[in-house]
Amino acid sequence: MNLPTYQEMLDAGVHFGHLKRKWHPKMAPYIFMEKNDIHIIDLHRTAEKLEVAAQAVKQIVKSGRKIMFVATKKQAKEIIESEARRLGMPFVTERWLGGMLTNFATVRRSIKKMTNMDKMETTADYQNLSKKERLMIGRERDKLKRVLGGIEDLNRLPSALFIIDIKNEHIAVSEAQKLNIPTIAMVDTNSDPGLVDFPIPSNDDATKSIALICGVIMQAIDEGIQERKYLKEEDVGETVEGAEGETAVAEVAADPAE
Repeated sequence: MNLPTYQEMLDAGVHFGHLKRKWHPKMAPYIFMEKNDIHIIDLHRTAEKLEVAAQAVKQIVKSGRKIMFVATKKQAKEIIESEARRLGMPFVTERWLGGMLTNFATVRRSIKKMTNMDKMETTADYQNLSKKERLMIGRERDKLKRVLGGIEDLNRLPSALFIIDIKNEHIAVSEAQKLNIPTIAMVDTNSDPGLVDFPIPSNDDATKSIALICGVIMQAIDEGIQERKYLKEEDVGETVEGAEGETAVAEVAADPAE
């Protein structure tokens, strides 16, 4: 896993926090200094926490579990959606529906409704509907797709959440806490790092900063997926070898002359 250098983090603006008056006191251990009334994040602590978070993410994915990505702010939406799709992970980039985790059964019903609408378009009954009725169904489907499209393949609760800006996504953080779902997050100087299990002190407003930190997390997921595939292939190989050995023993037993 390649962690970014301090120069790369500086170039991406990872170290820039919020104005001093907006800070959260619990971020004190992660603040290096104050400059022009702005808090500067200690990049040594960022690197340290990022490595711990990336290792945790890798182990979760390696065990075959899913991590949900949550980022509804415009600077992060495109980055998160494209990478989550590439890695086959669920994501929320439009808005967080209250109860998305704590009332997951209801959310699943909405997802089922959305998929049924998709299937309906290919039927003769749909073609027989009036133009107005088809338009209404299409609008409702698009609305559901916009909000739930990123989690339509999620059949059970995710094993962890990766969040950009816990202040902005406080409902997601709260729901994860209630269900004891681990959280990994970029935490800026205006937020409480104690609300998440794996805080990464960093600028969660700049696109370059978000892209750099997310890149490490995505790389950890990629490595976890690859290691899982490798272990599965090893298991299959051992099973085949074991079966061949048993066959050979059975053949010898059946023909004592050998």
